[in-house]
Amino acid sequence: MRGLPVRSLRGQLTAGLVTLLALACLAVGVTTVFALRGFLLGRLDDQLSASGGRFAASLEHDNDHDADNRPDTRGQADATFGARLLDGTVPRAGVVDDATDRPLDLTGSDRRALAGVPTDGSGHTIHITGLGEYRVAAVTGDDGDILVTGLPLHPVEETLHHLEGLEAVLFGAALVVTGVAGAVWVRISLHPLQRVTARAAEVAGMPLASGEVAMPEPLPDTDPRTEVGQVGTALNHMLARVEDALSHRQASEERLRHFAADASHELRTPVANIRGHAELALRQPGPVPGAVRHALERIDAESRRMTRLVDDLLLLARLDAGRPLEHEQVDLTRLILDATQDARAAGPAHHWLLDLPEQPVAVTGDSHRLQQAIGNLLANARVHTPPGTEVTVGLSTGQDQVILTVSDSGPGIPEELQDEVFGRFVRADHARSRTTGSTGLGLAIVHAVVTAHGGTAEVTSRPGRTTFRLTFPRS
Repeated sequence: MRGLPVRSLRGQLTAGLVTLLALACLAVGVTTVFALRGFLLGRLDDQLSASGGRFAASLEHDNDHDADNRPDTRGQADATFGARLLDGTVPRAGVVDDATDRPLDLTGSDRRALAGVPTDGSGHTIHITGLGEYRVAAVTGDDGDILVTGLPLHPVEETLHHLEGLEAVLFGAALVVTGVAGAVWVRISLHPLQRVTARAAEVAGMPLASGEVAMPEPLPDTDPRTEVGQVGTALNHMLARVEDALSHRQASEERLRHFAADASHELRTPVANIRGHAELALRQPGPVPGAVRHALERIDAESRRMTRLVDDLLLLARLDAGRPLEHEQVDLTRLILDATQDARAAGPAHHWLLDLPEQPVAVTGDSHRLQQAIGNLLANARVHTPPGTEVTVGLSTGQDQVILTVSDSGPGIPEELQDEVFGRFVRADHARSRTTGSTGLGLAIVHAVVTAHGGTAEVTSRPGRTTFRLTFPRS
């Protein structure tokens, strides 16, 4: 993950659960440590209060060698500290060691700390050099002196450290177990959401742009009482609406396709009749006025153009309807040679080049439709580029595909038209069809033929270089 934050919902829920538990454990641990510390300090204060300063009071005797004048250590715990203050000074201090007192040499900071202890009988914490932290209490003696008695805090600190270590082990184990169990629980809880995600991804990968699409079955077990169930229910409703919309669109496309096919089929006969009558009138013997002859020639030219348009529309309607094509071995190299020869005859002012492999290349398909697609590409390059343009037809093979390219050095295709150049009736110059006879369907037929053969059609263009790339599955 390289330090990236957890982004999945499952990871966030698990991390949140573990974090909350860690905060709860921290709060419990801190509370118990402070509570136990307060309790143990209270016990020490009670012991100090019970001692009544007896050990500190016995330190007023100066003769340590006299048994009758030795400090009173009876009932005093080991390491009990005692000091006697007189007029702000500490004439003597000692500590109980194995039921005997051991005199202490106090430093200046120790003496100042002892002098600063309030004489209220309550416990206070100070540091004594050589002994460590002590809990001390000061009371006023009978002679006006101050008696300070203390007990070490070392046992308290040891107990607290032991508790902290125990809590760290227990809470750490609890966090690990909770993290694993929480991850499993979250995974099980989010399993319905994973089904929703998988179904949405399945729909997103479907070819919804065109054709008949079979939507997947609705998600089961969508409990509206849960958030995941509500998402599943909403997805089911959305899929139902999408399926209805796709069905209506498919029906509309089918009606339009049938209309185009029927209209094209019905138009072929009257257009052919008009063309035949125009040719017959032009062949009549005798003088024909110039205006009439010109009108007949225009009728013949437009009827020919109308025939091509009807044929192109009928071909596209058949390809859209999924009419089966011929499946035979087609020598693509031969088709390219023939189409280039025809293009050279139709456009002698262009420079036609070939870049073909030494061995013939074959694909499986319909030779007539493939020849039509190649011819349309070469006609497109001839019609829409100026004389002198260099047009190169290339053919190459890959591991599992055959690539046919047609490149020219013309002015290129406008950038705003490159994404829709294979559309129907798409023209860079809307008046071009009247001067060149183009129907605007040539590249649409190329795309439909290549798609029907299981291939793809692409174009890249810039001023001085335009390349159409057709990819076919290799035989």
